[in-house]
Amino acid sequence: MANETLPQNHLANTIAALKQGLTNIPISAAMDNTEAWQQDFLQSGIPALQDIARELGNLQSLLTAPKLDGPAIGRALSLLGSQTTQYAFQAESEQQAGIRSIGDLLLRLGTDLQG
Repeated sequence: MANETLPQNHLANTIAALKQGLTNIPISAAMDNTEAWQQDFLQSGIPALQDIARELGNLQSLLTAPKLDGPAIGRALSLLGSQTTQYAFQAESEQQAGIRSIGDLLLRLGTDLQG
Protein backbone atom coordinates (compact mmCIF):
# COMPACT_ATOMS: atom_id res chain seq x y z
CA MET A 1 0.00 0.00 0.00
CA ALA A 2 3.03 2.27 0.21
CA ASN A 3 2.61 5.19 -2.18
CA GLU A 4 -0.92 4.01 -2.95
CA THR A 5 -4.06 5.89 -2.21
CA LEU A 6 -6.48 4.77 0.45
CA PRO A 7 -9.77 3.35 -0.83
CA GLN A 8 -11.74 6.48 -1.80
CA ASN A 9 -15.15 4.95 -1.14
CA HIS A 10 -13.98 3.81 2.28
CA LEU A 11 -12.82 7.35 3.07
CA ALA A 12 -16.15 8.81 2.01
CA ASN A 13 -18.18 6.19 3.90
CA THR A 14 -16.16 6.72 7.08
CA ILE A 15 -16.56 10.49 6.91
CA ALA A 16 -20.32 10.14 6.36
CA ALA A 17 -20.67 7.73 9.29
CA LEU A 18 -18.67 9.92 11.66
CA LYS A 19 -20.68 13.00 10.68
CA GLN A 20 -23.85 11.19 11.77
CA GLY A 21 -22.47 10.94 15.30
CA LEU A 22 -21.29 8.01 17.34
CA THR A 23 -24.69 7.06 18.72
CA ASN A 24 -26.02 6.61 15.19
CA ILE A 25 -23.37 4.05 14.24
CA PRO A 26 -24.30 0.48 15.20
CA ILE A 27 -21.49 -1.32 17.03
CA SER A 28 -21.42 -4.00 14.32
CA ALA A 29 -20.92 -1.35 11.62
CA ALA A 30 -18.21 0.36 13.66
CA MET A 31 -16.44 -2.96 14.12
CA ASP A 32 -16.64 -3.79 10.40
CA ASN A 33 -15.33 -0.34 9.49
CA THR A 34 -12.43 -0.40 11.95
CA GLU A 35 -11.54 -3.97 10.98
CA ALA A 36 -11.32 -3.05 7.29
CA TRP A 37 -9.10 -0.04 8.02
CA GLN A 38 -6.98 -2.04 10.47
CA GLN A 39 -6.24 -4.77 7.92
CA ASP A 40 -5.33 -2.25 5.21
CA PHE A 41 -3.10 -0.31 7.60
CA LEU A 42 -1.32 -3.36 9.04
CA GLN A 43 -0.45 -4.54 5.54
CA SER A 44 0.60 -1.09 4.33
CA GLY A 45 4.24 -1.22 5.37
CA ILE A 46 3.86 2.42 6.47
CA PRO A 47 4.80 2.86 10.15
CA ALA A 48 2.32 5.71 10.75
CA LEU A 49 -0.55 3.60 9.40
CA GLN A 50 0.57 0.58 11.39
CA ASP A 51 0.46 2.74 14.55
CA ILE A 52 -3.10 3.75 13.66
CA ALA A 53 -3.95 0.06 13.14
CA ARG A 54 -2.73 -0.77 16.65
CA GLU A 55 -4.90 1.98 18.14
CA LEU A 56 -7.85 0.73 16.10
CA GLY A 57 -7.31 -2.63 17.81
CA ASN A 58 -7.47 -0.86 21.18
CA LEU A 59 -10.70 0.88 20.14
CA GLN A 60 -12.20 -2.44 19.06
CA SER A 61 -11.40 -3.89 22.48
CA LEU A 62 -13.08 -0.93 24.17
CA LEU A 63 -16.17 -1.24 21.96
CA THR A 64 -16.60 -4.94 22.71
CA ALA A 65 -16.04 -4.67 26.46
CA PRO A 66 -18.94 -5.82 28.66
CA LYS A 67 -19.41 -2.22 29.85
CA LEU A 68 -18.63 0.70 27.56
CA ASP A 69 -16.23 3.24 29.09
CA GLY A 70 -17.04 6.58 27.43
CA PRO A 71 -13.93 8.46 28.60
CA ALA A 72 -11.61 5.61 27.53
CA ILE A 73 -13.31 5.40 24.14
CA GLY A 74 -12.98 9.18 23.90
CA ARG A 75 -9.25 9.00 24.60
CA ALA A 76 -8.83 6.30 21.94
CA LEU A 77 -10.80 8.36 19.41
CA SER A 78 -8.74 11.46 20.23
CA LEU A 79 -5.48 9.55 19.79
CA LEU A 80 -6.75 8.13 16.50
CA GLY A 81 -7.72 11.64 15.44
CA SER A 82 -4.25 12.96 16.22
CA GLN A 83 -2.54 10.08 14.44
CA THR A 84 -4.83 10.44 11.42
CA THR A 85 -4.29 14.18 11.19
CA GLN A 86 -0.51 13.69 11.36
CA TYR A 87 -0.64 11.03 8.66
CA ALA A 88 -2.59 13.35 6.35
CA PHE A 89 0.62 15.27 5.66
CA GLN A 90 2.21 12.09 4.24
CA ALA A 91 -0.84 10.97 2.25
CA GLU A 92 -1.45 11.39 -1.45
CA SER A 93 -2.33 15.04 -2.11
CA GLU A 94 -5.80 14.25 -3.47
CA GLN A 95 -6.70 12.45 -0.24
CA GLN A 96 -5.22 14.79 2.34
CA ALA A 97 -8.44 16.78 2.85
CA GLY A 98 -10.52 13.64 3.42
CA ILE A 99 -7.98 12.19 5.82
CA ARG A 100 -7.79 15.49 7.74
CA SER A 101 -11.58 15.52 7.89
CA ILE A 102 -11.61 12.06 9.48
CA GLY A 103 -8.90 13.17 11.93
CA ASP A 104 -10.84 16.30 12.87
CA LEU A 105 -14.08 14.35 13.36
CA LEU A 106 -12.34 11.75 15.53
CA LEU A 107 -10.76 14.48 17.65
CA ARG A 108 -14.08 16.25 18.13
CA LEU A 109 -15.98 13.06 18.94
CA GLY A 110 -13.23 11.92 21.29
CA THR A 111 -13.25 15.26 23.12
CA ASP A 112 -17.05 15.06 23.46
CA LEU A 113 -16.83 11.60 25.05
CA GLN A 114 -14.09 12.64 27.46
CA GLY A 115 -16.43 15.32 28.78
